Amino acid sequence: MSNYSEFSIKNVPTIVLHPNLDKIKWPASQSPSDERLTSSQLEEIVGLANAIKLDVNSSEIINLSKINTANFFGSGTRERIKDYIISRKIQLAVINTQLSAIQQRNLELHWRCKVIDRTGLIIEIFGARARTHEGGLQVELASLSFQRSRLVRSWTHLERQRGGGGFLGGPGERQIELDRRQIDIAIEQLQKQLKKVRTTRQLHRSSRKRVPYPIVALVGYTNAGKSTLFNKLSGANVTTEDMLFATLDPTMRKIVLPSGKSIILSDTVGFISDLPTHLIEAFKSTLEEVQSADLLLHVRDLSHQDTEKQKKDVLSILADLGISKQEGRLRIVDVFNKIDLLASESPPTALDAADKNLKISALTGYGCDELLVKIDRILSEDEAIHSFALATTDGAAIAWLHENGNVRSTETTDEKTFIEVVLSEKNANKFYKNFIVYS
Repeated sequence: MSNYSEFSIKNVPTIVLHPNLDKIKWPASQSPSDERLTSSQLEEIVGLANAIKLDVNSSEIINLSKINTANFFGSGTRERIKDYIISRKIQLAVINTQLSAIQQRNLELHWRCKVIDRTGLIIEIFGARARTHEGGLQVELASLSFQRSRLVRSWTHLERQRGGGGFLGGPGERQIELDRRQIDIAIEQLQKQLKKVRTTRQLHRSSRKRVPYPIVALVGYTNAGKSTLFNKLSGANVTTEDMLFATLDPTMRKIVLPSGKSIILSDTVGFISDLPTHLIEAFKSTLEEVQSADLLLHVRDLSHQDTEKQKKDVLSILADLGISKQEGRLRIVDVFNKIDLLASESPPTALDAADKNLKISALTGYGCDELLVKIDRILSEDEAIHSFALATTDGAAIAWLHENGNVRSTETTDEKTFIEVVLSEKNANKFYKNFIVYS
């Protein structure tokens, strides 16, 4: 823990540093996999800092030939940055990497300002963005898990020993051990609360499955325009600020497709490269709607220079959630957004010749009608015509077919009702399972 742990980071003079590790000779097993441009990485971390309205005075790429185990940076770089921090009265240094607890503490002591790394900054952003009880619990869980990993003997109280009665915290328990145990107790309590929230969410999901409407979830790199697209398609008013992680808590709306089919559209938290493990674990419940979706729309920022690398990051996180395009269990469709930002003499077509890549502008609405048609067509691919003979008195079964299928014809006799209806494979299986059908 550092003596700056209670420091408020909003609206303070800040310096942002991106260590360029390209010149380091890594062992093959430890080589970083990030292929994005160094300038793009700096731009992203500055965007993260701006997302919580830090006053970024300066940002800099620092080339490193090796990493100092105790201080991360070499002595020359540390002294140069220290002079700048003192002269500009900088109160916060953001370093775009994962620092060890010792490295963070030593830099804070040397620079006499608060130091946070990439993980710490993302947790701060998530804390600022959480708007629901569940979101707050998830942020707190991620923060405590992170704090637990940062416990170091920084101050004299960590060297004191504490006596105690009972079977917990016996004589000689060090303060650092007490801190760790208190955090463990708090984490356990949060996990119990989140378990209750997940149970409630599962009940809601089960209720939706009984309706049932197909779930279409928007996924993608943060700031790709998911919330803008969500608003355009659903007529909602979700926050759409031009900043990273403007959306944290999932939002869902019912919309009607051109064919008259109803679906549930879900907006989700944006993904990002090097998403901390603490956050992936804490926010799995937020992404449960993604795991249970019938279709994923992967919204991509076509104007971004690293759009292909961002795609890899998104697919990697989906794989961590047990979702893989190769499995064939779930359909993932790429939606190329922000074409309005591309310099072009002639307007692009919404669909390419192969009818695969959909290009849209969620801001202007260009291509959104074609997107709805494509969603409609994809969700109809597994539909077939079914003929059922039902008891005329079985009003529940007849109503269910009208609600969940496209009824093409109905013929009623004294004892039976014959219905021809278009159903998806999933709904057909549910109907056979829950209702009596005569031969």
